[in-house]
Amino acid sequence: MGFFDRISNVWKGFLSLWVSDIETRNPEAVYESAIEERIRKHRELKKAVSGIVYLRNKLSAELEQKEKELKEVQIQIPVAVEEGDDDVALVLIQKKDELTARIATLQGELEKVGAQAEDAKSGLLAFQGEIDKLRREKEEMLAKKANAEARITIQETLDGLSTDADIKALENVRSHIGKLQAEADVNTEIAGESLDSKLKNIKAKTANHAARAQLDEMKKQMAARKSSQAQAAAGVKKTM
Repeated sequence: MGFFDRISNVWKGFLSLWVSDIETRNPEAVYESAIEERIRKHRELKKAVSGIVYLRNKLSAELEQKEKELKEVQIQIPVAVEEGDDDVALVLIQKKDELTARIATLQGELEKVGAQAEDAKSGLLAFQGEIDKLRREKEEMLAKKANAEARITIQETLDGLSTDADIKALENVRSHIGKLQAEADVNTEIAGESLDSKLKNIKAKTANHAARAQLDEMKKQMAARKSSQAQAAAGVKKTM
């Protein structure tokens, strides 16, 4: 395969894909085109059928005329014989034979053409049925397409609404909780650095120092009493 043949095949492939994409996007146009094409072929077939029917009718009319002529000749022959007019009788007999042969031929042709006409009419009716069937299919398929698209749209809308609502609700809750935490942190930080807090700390420390001083004083006093008691006990022993 040559280079240009390969390029041609590639372009044919692209064109086929492009056409297929257009067809899938416009199903109604595709159906209409198919229906119109069948209608055109139906008209052509109808013309052909009409030609066969015309030939059948023509043969039938000619057969009817020849049979009528044959009956007349058959009536005339005995009259010519009775009158002794042999020449006329011979002509009439020859005409009878010709008419008989022609009638036989017409009957054979009419039988064939009649069968063809019936087949053609049956085919024409069947073709018309296919057109009607295609029209019904078009309506059904387009209805299915519209229904499917509507269901997909509704589902996508519902999915989108559900997801958006959930996300928004979660974001609102998270934001609110975060703000509460930040507010609590700010209050804690402010409370730790306020003047009242510092005064409370100082008072607590002062009270602690006072208590500690009292404790130390009590310990000193107790130690002094114990020392005095020990000295007194020692003096008593010496005296004895």
